[in-house]
Amino acid sequence: MSIRFSAQSVNFDLREASKVKKWLTKVVIRRGKSVGNINYLFCDDEYLLEVNRQYLNHDTYTDIITFDYVAGGLISGDILISIERVKDNAGKFGVTFECELHRVIVHGVLHLLGQGDKTEEEAREMRRQEEETLMLFHEEQIG
Repeated sequence: MSIRFSAQSVNFDLREASKVKKWLTKVVIRRGKSVGNINYLFCDDEYLLEVNRQYLNHDTYTDIITFDYVAGGLISGDILISIERVKDNAGKFGVTFECELHRVIVHGVLHLLGQGDKTEEEAREMRRQEEETLMLFHEEQIG
């Protein structure tokens, strides 16, 4: 069981990958679940757009697509993230690239843990949980 990071169509290496894995594992365990196989694929807009068209019948750019393979308490899935969208969104939201990337990374895990974001109420709760888990990441860096 593991959390893996790879790239497709972009030249990208996640900084501090071991710290991110430790943080995500803590997020999953705090929810009473276990880490299965969670695979992150960092890509460009066009790659993610093609996946969005092919598998979800959506013809829009997005920052993340999560494929859920959760079985019981074992959290598994494939999480695809567009590095281009993350960079653009960081600029729009006035945050650093790393901060926005971490938000999107944990967003995928929160989906695997059952948090939706389709309704306004779900989206608010997703944002709250993102903020809560981002604080946990920063606590890890201090401690």
